[in-house]
Amino acid sequence: MSDDMNTIKTTRRANVRLRKPTVEDGSDVWELISTCKPLDENSMYFNLIQCDHFADTCILAEREGQIVGWISGHIPPEKPDALFVWQVAVSPEARGLGLAGRMLRALFDRPELADVTRIETTITRDNKPSWALFRAFAKKRGGTLTHAPHFERGAHFDGAHATEYLVNIDFSAAAQNAARSHVQAAPQDRDSAPQQHAA
Repeated sequence: MSDDMNTIKTTRRANVRLRKPTVEDGSDVWELISTCKPLDENSMYFNLIQCDHFADTCILAEREGQIVGWISGHIPPEKPDALFVWQVAVSPEARGLGLAGRMLRALFDRPELADVTRIETTITRDNKPSWALFRAFAKKRGGTLTHAPHFERGAHFDGAHATEYLVNIDFSAAAQNAARSHVQAAPQDRDSAPQQHAA
């Protein structure tokens, strides 16, 4: 890749702002998703509710006043340690910038998600970009990724939709190892330091 192309990509990345959605963003989110085939489209009202009620677990990317990226998610009531990622959308003109990974990292690192140690999502077998995104995120953060059929073509979709695999990325061991390393690397308190005695 030429230096000029690298400069253009760097500039485009720098112009993107990540933030929580507001209710005013609902219609723009709906419009973005409609351009990101084959993502399932929902009603505009649905996206309004996501932006209004679930802003802490959703994130959008904005460039020059236009929404170019979106991740929606929620914390299931029975799984307070898990962030369920519903959809990941990046507009065609913003692809190739690593935007999906940036949004996922920023969302997972929010203070409001401090108690979250797992990410869950569902992915069809042929959705290669999503598999690549979540596998890369798990590897980078030291998480353990597992998956199994969850919503099945015959049992749940009446044959109208491919089987969705439930992907679980568990970061609890990585967090424990990081905390343990931090404790081991911390300087000793003066009171606990070994005493030196003159001979």
